[in-house]
Amino acid sequence: MTDELRGLLRESTRVHRPDRARMLARVERGTARPDAARRPRDHERTALSWPKIVLATLAAAGTLTASALMVVAAVNEPDPPRNPSAVAPAAGRAVPPPAVGSRTQDGPLWADGSVDPHSNAFWAQSNVTLKTDEPLTALVVELRIALTEGVKDTGSWRTRPAADFDLAVRREGGFLVYRWTLAPGRTVPSGEHVFAGQYDHASGGRDAKDDTYRIDATAGAGESAAAVWGAFA
Repeated sequence: MTDELRGLLRESTRVHRPDRARMLARVERGTARPDAARRPRDHERTALSWPKIVLATLAAAGTLTASALMVVAAVNEPDPPRNPSAVAPAAGRAVPPPAVGSRTQDGPLWADGSVDPHSNAFWAQSNVTLKTDEPLTALVVELRIALTEGVKDTGSWRTRPAADFDLAVRREGGFLVYRWTLAPGRTVPSGEHVFAGQYDHASGGRDAKDDTYRIDATAGAGESAAAVWGAFA
């Protein structure tokens, strides 16, 4: 409803004056009974006149009230939604969670996570394999091993020189975390490189479904940043 129409309705309500005399006459005509068998006596006429007066008064007041209510309802009625599909879902309806997945390739980077085939019933090694088409001037490789029963760090290794990286191993939020950070002034050449974490675990096969890795790197003179991440088969 436009502002102009709302203004007209409010003005009509303000200047409206009901014709009480005409309303009373209509009530009189409506309650008259020309086909009656007899005319009412004086006391009956007096008794009947009061309902007529009451009806006329109520009719006048009712007409005015109804008109005012109709105008108020028309003025205050909200416009319907312009986009029905944008209405919020009903309470209790499940909202689908955002998609979760892996990104194993980004720019010059490609990566993969796997459990080393030489792992056994008491010990395991998780490998993060990195391939790059360009030399890297900054690199952080993070391996997160879920703290299932008996998981305990037993070492780590990488195919690049140990002096090129700062290594941190700690427990964090339910994970055993290995983090290799390329030292300032060092570079990683293009090619394939492996970073591995080694750990004991409870006897029997260990499920690596909750283990993850992430790699953040910069190629060239800080001109190209890339990130890849994923899980273990």
